[in-house]
Amino acid sequence: MTMTSRQRVQTALNRQEPDRVPYCELGVDRNLAQRIMGWGQPQSQAANLEANAYTIDEAKALAAHLKMDNISYVLRAPVYAQKVPGQDGRLFYGEGMIHTRADVAMMDLPDPYDDALYAEAERFVREKGDYAAFFVTRIGIFPTMLSMGTETFSVALYEDRAFVEEVLDNYCDWMAVVAERMCQLDFDLFISTDDMAFNTAPFFSPRVFRELVVPRYEKVAPKITIPWAIHSDGNIVPFLDDLISVGVRGLHPLEKNAVDPVALKREYGDRLCLMGNVDLNLLGAGTPQEVDAEVKGLIRDLGPGGGYIVTSGNSLAAYCLPENVLALSNAVQTYGHYPIAL
Repeated sequence: MTMTSRQRVQTALNRQEPDRVPYCELGVDRNLAQRIMGWGQPQSQAANLEANAYTIDEAKALAAHLKMDNISYVLRAPVYAQKVPGQDGRLFYGEGMIHTRADVAMMDLPDPYDDALYAEAERFVREKGDYAAFFVTRIGIFPTMLSMGTETFSVALYEDRAFVEEVLDNYCDWMAVVAERMCQLDFDLFISTDDMAFNTAPFFSPRVFRELVVPRYEKVAPKITIPWAIHSDGNIVPFLDDLISVGVRGLHPLEKNAVDPVALKREYGDRLCLMGNVDLNLLGAGTPQEVDAEVKGLIRDLGPGGGYIVTSGNSLAAYCLPENVLALSNAVQTYGHYPIAL
């Protein structure tokens, strides 16, 4: 039976086999989308890292062209850090601005009780059609680290834990309200992009994670009434059991050279839907043939039994080659049909 994109994604999130392995992306840089879709001249700089990049019509047109099974709506609390323009329009966060307790006063998050904050999201899900709709956000630990800066955050963990908790609670209290409102809409996946790891290990110890982050996740978790996936680059494996215990059902992006996706499938495939991890370096500098082989291998290794969604190893960055992105999409269509027999 041929499924709709939404049914396909929902089945994978339930760790079952759909008709085909879904292909989804958390985001596509506007610059790349313009080159793929012929939407005029590429932008020199993205306008806002926190805001949604596309109208619903643009999101659906891009998804149809790339044969994606999802569209993504982005709403994140502001980060209080310098924004540094990178190549091809992608922005990066630089130095954090919150260095002292007095600096916390600069945090001015949008009113989470204001209906206007959700008006665009309401239209987005109302007009999504048969696509799975992802709500992409952050809960709190990563914007806390970005806003304080790595050095201030790290020192404060041991010298002034209450300072860290004050910033973190501002974000998590805001998200508790936003999560409840957004989950009342017709989204299919709540995905929090809370980076917490280097390639070798997490940014902080499991003990700090359990003392600082888990209680805040436990506060927000009851408000997340749809499937919840977490995005973190790097090796987040030491946190997985704790994340599952608070309700996380999906893991993205299984970064290459940081985690072993086959080992994750073997150990966590009955508890987590795995999402990833087509190498961004390959998408940016490889050939379509290499991308095809990469996707084929991932589907062969992670697809059997269900609970797997193909995505890039982060998001489709502006430096990805359009021909390689199309090779990724086409490979899913070629190799992804169940039963997997590669």
